[in-house]
Amino acid sequence: MTQKEKLGIVVAGHGSRDPDAVREFEALVELVRARAPDDVVTHGYLEFSSPTIAEAVQANLAAGTRQVAVVPGVLLAARHAKNDMPAEVQAMARDYPDIDFHFGAPMNLHPQLLQLAQERIVEAEATSPLTLRRSDTCLVLVGRGTTDPDANGEVSKLARMLEEGMGFGGVYVCYSGTATPLVADGLRAAARMGYQRLVVLPFFLFDGVLVKRIYAAADDLREREPGLEVLKAGYFGVHSHVADVIIERAREAVAGRAAMNCSLCKYRVQIVGFEQQVGEPQRAHHLAVRGLLAQVSATASATAPETAATPSYAPYEPHPIEAESFRIIAAGRDWSGFPASHLTVLQRLVHTSGDFGAVDDMYFSPGAVESGILALLRCKRVLTDVTMVQTGLKRQLLEQLGIDTWCGVHDRETHLMSAAEGITRSAAGVRRGWQKFGNDVVLAIGDAPTAIAEAARLIRDHGWRPQLVIGLPVGFVGTRETKDELRRCLQVPRITNSGTRGGSPWAASVVNGLMIDALNQLAGYEAR
Repeated sequence: MTQKEKLGIVVAGHGSRDPDAVREFEALVELVRARAPDDVVTHGYLEFSSPTIAEAVQANLAAGTRQVAVVPGVLLAARHAKNDMPAEVQAMARDYPDIDFHFGAPMNLHPQLLQLAQERIVEAEATSPLTLRRSDTCLVLVGRGTTDPDANGEVSKLARMLEEGMGFGGVYVCYSGTATPLVADGLRAAARMGYQRLVVLPFFLFDGVLVKRIYAAADDLREREPGLEVLKAGYFGVHSHVADVIIERAREAVAGRAAMNCSLCKYRVQIVGFEQQVGEPQRAHHLAVRGLLAQVSATASATAPETAATPSYAPYEPHPIEAESFRIIAAGRDWSGFPASHLTVLQRLVHTSGDFGAVDDMYFSPGAVESGILALLRCKRVLTDVTMVQTGLKRQLLEQLGIDTWCGVHDRETHLMSAAEGITRSAAGVRRGWQKFGNDVVLAIGDAPTAIAEAARLIRDHGWRPQLVIGLPVGFVGTRETKDELRRCLQVPRITNSGTRGGSPWAASVVNGLMIDALNQLAGYEAR
């Protein structure tokens, strides 16, 4: 390319609180710059560190480029490479309509990275005084772990390729977070497989908190199992292979050959267990921590870093009409006979039903409200029996508190389970929620008595302990009986009522009331 036509390459890193990780990433950028001398190479970070990706693009354009390739400086395509970084590129394209922007593929399982993994393993083996056959060695490959099964599956694919290509006797895959098994569990399991040596290979680009955690777990295992040799292989780090893959991805992006893993992408096709995420809007999830460390540094003289990094919560502000409605509700009857902790939920039920008498049949087990608030803040997941409950939850509150919702009633596996087990889809959805999430959920049932019956069965016979069960279905078939059954489930906190009244709006209102109280509590703590 001529000087006028030179390509801009923006290497988009994840960012880290660990300065070691930031230093290594910036050293890699310098290596990319040295190996692509005819291009303009800048870098930016998605989270925590500075400059941001937007600032890196601005620096690139200031150097005279008119064509920019943004390349994810990450190994695998998960949420950051599929949502957050593309969102940054889209924003840049809107801000600079005369510039040609291209988005590159992540590094993925490039042959040069396989060779680098091989180098790291051989280097680790060379540190041992023992000479062992590879067939007596188990490779423990540790991935980052994501919420994307396709990305996690690539770690398993790499493990298999290294196992067969290098002749290991066995391989065990574990993760540093999000996915399971976690590192410590994986190392313990691998130690029980009977091999003389474990080689622990972090599938990471740079040092950082997670890599240090992996090595610490390997050291702990070595102390517990003195008869087992545990070798720590290096992460990929600053290497010419990594730099060359980044440059290749930039060239592919400009040529229109950026190959993404779309065939098993949970946002494009229905993947087992992730069917609800097909077509999910491409939203950025990193904005709250973009450039965070620089912001903290700028305010360090007045605020401690830990305080500056803490999210800020404002009390719930109702719409003026909503506020007037609740003023009328508060004045519309004598509330002195109800516990103060129940009032937000009860008054929202009156607002939803238009009936002051709706609260007279309500039942709260001791501590149910307090348990529900703590569960929303800690577990951050609401499981519902039908989508009407899910859609009735206030989106603003969910986003402010970072709470996820899940309803399996329309999923393919729910249909299969319903047909195979001879149960309703709502009951099957509750059973799937138990299988997927275990105890760390608030369960809100507003439509199906069969969902309450299934929840009660799982609680009674299988030890399920959801943090709170809200059971408020409406109807005349089985409704009274299942509510009475829920009331007898002494093992879990529960909110229900007697009789036939209720419905999805009622269940959603209870959760909304709990979220309002949770948000107001957080705001109150910050105000102290």
